[in-house]
Amino acid sequence: MSSSLHPMLNVAIKAARAAGAIINRAALDVEAVRISQKQVNDFVTEVDHASEAAIIDTLLTAYPDHGFLAEESGNQHGNPDADHIWIIDPLDGTTNFIHGFPVYCVSIALQVRGRIEQAVVYDPSRNDLFTATRGRGAYLNDRRIRVSKRVRLQESLISTGFPFRPGDNFNHYLLMMGDVMQKTAGLRRPGAAALDLAYVAAGFTEGFFETGLSPWDVAAGSLLVTEAGGLVGNFTGESDFLDQREMLAGAPRIYGQLVPLLHKYSKFAGAGEKAEVREASRKLSALKRGEAVEASPCEGPAAADSQAPF
Repeated sequence: MSSSLHPMLNVAIKAARAAGAIINRAALDVEAVRISQKQVNDFVTEVDHASEAAIIDTLLTAYPDHGFLAEESGNQHGNPDADHIWIIDPLDGTTNFIHGFPVYCVSIALQVRGRIEQAVVYDPSRNDLFTATRGRGAYLNDRRIRVSKRVRLQESLISTGFPFRPGDNFNHYLLMMGDVMQKTAGLRRPGAAALDLAYVAAGFTEGFFETGLSPWDVAAGSLLVTEAGGLVGNFTGESDFLDQREMLAGAPRIYGQLVPLLHKYSKFAGAGEKAEVREASRKLSALKRGEAVEASPCEGPAAADSQAPF
């Protein structure tokens, strides 16, 4: 452990590496890993549980009075009323992992009185360690990182996640992706939100957006982005995002160009914007069924054609 790092960050790194060792051992024979399904397309493995146990044991040994919010065990460990809460995703990208697709990570954040103060995102397959302490910058393997310097959205690479749970509005996401894809250099879906955010912090991509995310998906990555000079918030650009299940992050100039694109898809959008999205979704559903797209009562034929989603 490095003496130059914050003591709590050092312990978090130790915990992340312990979890990473478990993941790497299991990855040698991933077909032998026991898998269960939390819901459709939402998997958990014995590796998730073992990794989470290793993280919590390491952190509890050092800080027995702290609380925990973990993906698999919730807040059943430690003191849920503590000022210090560790937010943990022991294996972000489980679906990738069980297929042998090497894009997954360990995510650990420390929230102190409601504010994220320490962050670790560890990619065990590449031995890449992303760390941040509030006010001290973000790092990848001891090298200071900064968000991308690109300022034009059409030259930018943006990452996202696709809806995969029952009840997710797939048409809604198709419309969002259509808007973003037409104005950027490319859209990517790696499959691990914490790593997506770390890549924004490192300047590998210029931005990231996704809905349906939990605090353990974004807590550590959000601090990496802000400490690397980027911005994080919801789709309307408000900075209070942790529990809102929608997330936007990016280099400042790119973030500023993504907000107008994604604003209408936010659950905090105005009634008129929500109506516009519902109408576009209706038309998309009709097109997918091979039906003619009819104008709504308030539209003329020209307006209907101009608002067709693709």
